Parts: sequence; structure tokens; C-alpha cells
Amino acid sequence: MQPVPANKAFADHVYKTDAIVLRQTSTGEADRILTVLTPYLGKLRLIGRSVRRPKSKIGGHVEPLMHARLMVTKGKSGMDAVSQAETVEAYPALRSNLERTVWGIYCAELVDAFLPDEAPSADVFGLLADTLARLNAGEEGMALRWFELHLLAMTGYRPELQVCTQCRGALAPNRFAFSPDAGGVLCQTCEQANRIEERQTPFLTPSVNALKALRYIQHQPYEEARRLRVPSPLANETEGILRFYIRYLLERDVRSTSFLDHLRRQAAL
Repeated sequence: MQPVPANKAFADHVYKTDAIVLRQTSTGEADRILTVLTPYLGKLRLIGRSVRRPKSKIGGHVEPLMHARLMVTKGKSGMDAVSQAETVEAYPALRSNLERTVWGIYCAELVDAFLPDEAPSADVFGLLADTLARLNAGEEGMALRWFELHLLAMTGYRPELQVCTQCRGALAPNRFAFSPDAGGVLCQTCEQANRIEERQTPFLTPSVNALKALRYIQHQPYEEARRLRVPSPLANETEGILRFYIRYLLERDVRSTSFLDHLRRQAAL
């Protein structure tokens, strides 16, 4: 279903928009502050009045990771308020599975972290909606790597994986490194020069196959990328490279990754 354009025709103080709920924060006795992603108005913070009350008519439509259609009333001096809501997509299989839920929250956290408030974001909205649908359908590894690489591209942080980021020269097999400070891969000569300059940011030395996999995911549409067969060690390596890069960009770990790592350790016991 296509999202509706933000519509201000109802009245000057009311508008309608599709939204994916990224997170919510309790406030007051029964209200919540909703951080939502909309396709045409960007990322917004809205107040959901009394949504924590059992009889709330909108509370069940604005839970995290739900795609809803909202009627919003403009606030005269504070936040705009959600006055009506209907569910467009609840992603029930995602929300009923703990690991998938954590991955969905991870995607929402990245969008929240990388996207500034109220920036037009139709592409990011579509990317997040598609990824939640894929997680809901049971797809995980490739769906997440594709999401990460394409979100980075859409928000201006696309890593350079084709040539050396500094000299723009070709990369020789097994003679390159990944530098988050440089924004991508470095040839051996530029890597050594950076080490001599005692750059504080550490380097990674990806395998040739990991670099090839990341390049493929970065440049192919999802339906092509999902056909790529990635063995578990290589999948772990590509995940680690992107997590390393994202941690550098955000200057912190994404909160949900620690819980995901805990779930993996429990599953391995």
C-alpha cells in the first residue's frame, strides 16, 4: 500500500500522514511521546495523549515498529498531537518473535540516529517499510546488510568499497584495509601512510570475499542480492565490518546490538 501524502486540506491545524513508529517514551500519567518516520514530513516527535490507558482508541495503533495512518493536530505552543490512528501494517510475525523484534528495533534505531528531524525521507521510509516486511517474512541476514548499506548511502555515509578512498587507485587482492576514518577501503600504500601518521582510528583487514560481498550488496537491487549465498563465517565478517563502521559514525554502540549478542550467546549454550 502506498503511503498517503501529508494532507493539510482538512484544516490549517490538522494533517494526515503515514508513519512508522520508531520509539516511544512515557510521559505524564498516561501519555507517550512518539518518534515516528513519515515519508513526506520526515522524522517527527508527536504526543499521544492517554495512549497508555486501556480504553485508548489509538494506543494499539502506535506501538513501536507499526506502520499507521495518523491524523495529527498541530500544537499551538508544543508538540503536535495524534488525534486519530489506524493500522496499515502491524508486522505480526516480526513482533511475536523476540529476535526479529530486536532486529526491527535495530533498524529503527539506525533510522532515528542517522536521520535529522523533519528532513524529507520518502526513500528512507520505503527502505524501512520494506525491511520490516522482510523481517516479518523471516528474512534476516541479507535483509539487514542491504538495509545498513543502503541507509548509509541515503543519509550521506556510503562507504567507498571500489577504490582506495585517498588515492582513488585500484585495490590489489589481500593488500587493502578498511578505515572508518577514511570512509572506506585504503590501498596498502595509503594504509601504511596513515599508520605512520599514527591515526587513532583502528583499521580492519577484510577478506577478499567479504569485500566482494559488500560491494555486491551495495550495488544490486535487493531481489538480486538476496540470491547471494553467504556462508556463516563470511556473514559474520560482513556484519562485523558494518557494525564497526556504524559504531565509528555514531560514536557509540547501537543499544539493541548488545541484547542481540546476548540472545546469540544464549542460543549457543
